[in-house]
This record gives sequence, structure tokens and C-alpha cells, in this order.
Amino acid sequence: MSFARERRLLQGAVSVAALVPVLAGLAGVNGGLAAFDASAHASLSGDSHVRYLSGLILGIGVGFWSTVPSIEASAARFRLLTVLVLVGGLARLYAVALSGLPGPAMLSGLIMELLIAPGLALWRESLERRLAEAGMIFL
Repeated sequence: MSFARERRLLQGAVSVAALVPVLAGLAGVNGGLAAFDASAHASLSGDSHVRYLSGLILGIGVGFWSTVPSIEASAARFRLLTVLVLVGGLARLYAVALSGLPGPAMLSGLIMELLIAPGLALWRESLERRLAEAGMIFL
């Protein structure tokens, strides 16, 4: 596969994957805890916290989108965003160990956080390294 084709595939994969935190973030900002669990009732402070964290998730998704145009040259930003997502996933995994398995939507989040985001980051790193070896970008 050509570098250009692989780059476009990676850009597409990141664009689609970033849609998840953007949509989840918007849902949480707009709906609070009820957006994720209609039967849950949070205090005003709890609802405020959910909306704040949803804003962070939204920002992470937008941050990933900002790497798409020059994805091969966005190493530092992509790594930072991936670490933030991975830390969140580890916190969610800790909750699973303490309390058991959540519903399907939260399990999907866990898969995104612990597998898909790091996988995309490794793919981006591989592409960047091969482009540098071919003399097509400078690190």
C-alpha cells in the first residue's frame, strides 16, 4: 500500500473514531448524567461534574480531529491525547474491578480507550517512522 493511501486510511479512521468522544461529550454536556443512565439521579454537584467531564471528552475528540490534516506530523498532540484517553480507560477498568461490568455503551467506551485509541496511535507512529525512513518527512 502506498504511503498516501495508508495516510488517508489513518486519517479516516481517526476522523470516525473521534466522532465517538465528540458525540458522547455533546450528549453529556447537554443531558448530564441522564444522557448515559436515564434512571440515575445526580445531585447538582454530581450533574455539574458529569457535564464538566463530558466537556473534556468533547475537547479530546476535537483535539483528535485537529491532528487529521497533518496526521504524520502531529506526534506530540496525538500522543498526549492518547495518554489522556488511556488514563481514563484505566480508571474505567478500575471501576469494573471494583463494581462489575457496566452496560454495553460503557464497555464500548472501554474498548475505545484501551484498544482502539492506542492502536491508532501505534499506527500513526509506524506511518511517521516509515515516512521519515523514506525521506518524505523530517523528525
